[in-house]
Amino acid sequence: MQAWYHCENVYPFVPQEVLDRAASVRASLPNKYCDPKVAANLFEECLDEHLLCDELGVNVVSIEHHSGINSLYGASPMILGILARQTKKVRILSLGTLITVRPDPVRVAEEYATADVISRGRLEIGFVKSGDSEMVSGNANPVGYVERFWEAIDLIQKTLTSREGPFSWEGKYYTHRHVNIWPPVYQRPHPPFWAATGDPETSAELGRRGMVNALVLRGPEASRRAFDAYRDARRDAGLPAPGSDRFAYAALCYVGDTDEEGLRVGGKTLWFLNTSLKQSPQMSRFLPGRMPPEVAGPNYRTQPRPGAQVARRPADGLIGITAEQAIARGILCAGNPDTVHRQIMDIYDKVGGFGHFIFIGRSGFLDHKEAEKGIRLLAKEVLPRLPSATPTPAAQPAQAAE
Repeated sequence: MQAWYHCENVYPFVPQEVLDRAASVRASLPNKYCDPKVAANLFEECLDEHLLCDELGVNVVSIEHHSGINSLYGASPMILGILARQTKKVRILSLGTLITVRPDPVRVAEEYATADVISRGRLEIGFVKSGDSEMVSGNANPVGYVERFWEAIDLIQKTLTSREGPFSWEGKYYTHRHVNIWPPVYQRPHPPFWAATGDPETSAELGRRGMVNALVLRGPEASRRAFDAYRDARRDAGLPAPGSDRFAYAALCYVGDTDEEGLRVGGKTLWFLNTSLKQSPQMSRFLPGRMPPEVAGPNYRTQPRPGAQVARRPADGLIGITAEQAIARGILCAGNPDTVHRQIMDIYDKVGGFGHFIFIGRSGFLDHKEAEKGIRLLAKEVLPRLPSATPTPAAQPAQAAE
């Protein structure tokens, strides 16, 4: 199994009274509450943690959020470039540049290709549709964002695999008369593609495309539904059954010397759920095209009518839970090495297996020293005991009719 260290580089130092008054900690909280000197220290610490992962053989994840305390990694391509140059051995997963917010997929492909070349072929490309606050802060049109998501992926894939000179693209959302990036990607035909989603319909499309399906803080039940949709879609399309290498499970995680230490320090990561998920109504209710028509009306009302179908974010049910509840729901693994290994394997069995474990090992007030200790213990005491990923067989070419 591959382990991936995921650090959001959060900024938890905004006074609580400010957070209590704020309509949202994403997109609308004034940046006067962010001290650049403190931010510089956080960047240095988090990047050093990625370098420690490189020493220990733990892969690293580069993420992207915008305009809020939940992450200082707003310029993902810059972080990718730093990791590509400073790390030497591990794989680097971009999870990822928000292609439904960025206006030019070709530019995104060019950034990916550059990072892949600098890293000498260690990049993996993850796609996410982006959250509501990212739509707002990125000045993006939410209408048609799902179709835009798939078209952007198709254009990026063609851009990364085109070798014979310029091509043109005339799509529904993107038009390019001249696409010919330099340098091309280091890996051929292109770096592995991932997408983070728990929506079974989207997971099914990932299955048909052979992309890695990652679920972040969704728990075993939702993960099993998504992974089953992936498997079913491949079977229905006549494709080989996927190995566990096509599935990734992400959870908050901390390994301590004892269960008490693991739970005490790991519980600090719940800050990400209890604080940084807070968003104002306009971020989730009032964006046209972000929810089906049958639930749009009730969501516009302050108090929906009894029995009305209302859209809820998966994250809404996570705010305020305790560490023990988070462990029971499979979104936190915490304890000594034996305990964490047992918790991961329990999740593994419930979802039908996965080949990638993404551990969110630092959040909130969990500090740099604690984060490094957790990384070391997971790398040395837990990772060697996790099962190896099973590979997905290559699809056989169709036989010509006689």
